[in-house]
Amino acid sequence: MRFGLALPHYDTSLAGLQATWEGIRDAALTAERSGFHSVWVSDHLFLDWGKYGGREDARGSFECWTTLSALAAVTERVRLGSLTLCNDFRNPALLAKMAATLDQLSNGRLDLGLGAGWYEPEYAAAGLDFDKPATRIKRLRESAEIIGRLLEGEVLDYEGTYYRTDGAICRPGPVQGPRPPIWIGGKGDFLLDAVAKVADGWNWSWLGSLDTYKDRRAAAERACERNERDFSTLRRSVGIYLLTGTDDADVKRRFERLARNTPSGVLQGSNDGGAVSWDDFRRDRVAGTVNEVTDRLGELADLGVEEVIVSLGALPFQVSDLEDIELVGAEIAASFGTEVSR
Repeated sequence: MRFGLALPHYDTSLAGLQATWEGIRDAALTAERSGFHSVWVSDHLFLDWGKYGGREDARGSFECWTTLSALAAVTERVRLGSLTLCNDFRNPALLAKMAATLDQLSNGRLDLGLGAGWYEPEYAAAGLDFDKPATRIKRLRESAEIIGRLLEGEVLDYEGTYYRTDGAICRPGPVQGPRPPIWIGGKGDFLLDAVAKVADGWNWSWLGSLDTYKDRRAAAERACERNERDFSTLRRSVGIYLLTGTDDADVKRRFERLARNTPSGVLQGSNDGGAVSWDDFRRDRVAGTVNEVTDRLGELADLGVEEVIVSLGALPFQVSDLEDIELVGAEIAASFGTEVSR
């Protein structure tokens, strides 16, 4: 099983500070040096932490594709992934061209993650229609098909419900053959049908209970059966919240630092004083000593998960300190194996 790092590209994501290119770059280089297999950037115009218990004011974010392009120039080994691109932000023929170019710039290190979009405030802010989930997923399915066929070199005439192309081409093509892997992120049955039809891999983010993941994994297997696809050909990755330390005292130190660096409301405890509860935190997260965390991750490996993408905090794409990246890379990722494969 391989390890990817969810890079801190939102305001408050790295040590509670405003997002900067230097912070993103340093996190990526630390991950590469420490033994991570990949680094990942999400795709939002802005985001708030309301659904996680924090405030609902907008937090700034670096744009996904521009950031990945800059990372291609400063990294050498780690793969570069989008977790996930909002399909409604970009035309699929344009995105195929962007993907081929980034794969060239990174010498074949792109993982193309796509999603149907979910955050309604950014749609409203950008003047985009926020259609019902089924419509967004149907668009995503058409888009992924167009992108995949163009990246494989087809001169494409396509007439769908939502998109059409007339002799579209993508030249020069990508370095990877037959093309960079296409991942789709999500969990619902209808989306899993789209995964089975047009994607190379499926991402579930973010992991809560293992039983819930097992249920959705079974649903993905049924989707493959419905669409006459061998489930073993569907690559699988999982996004997790992870916090670890060398021993109990070190875990406590890192957790207390995380609590200080996390926006208010997210890590509130259940007592009247609002103290952070370690037991509450670790209940639905992969947290504990290196040995405890390694054991839990082994359960995911046994379920056929090929890559875990870790957010080293309590929020998506959060890193409390670069020290946490170094520990996970050296002590955990290395124990599972992190070879770059194409």
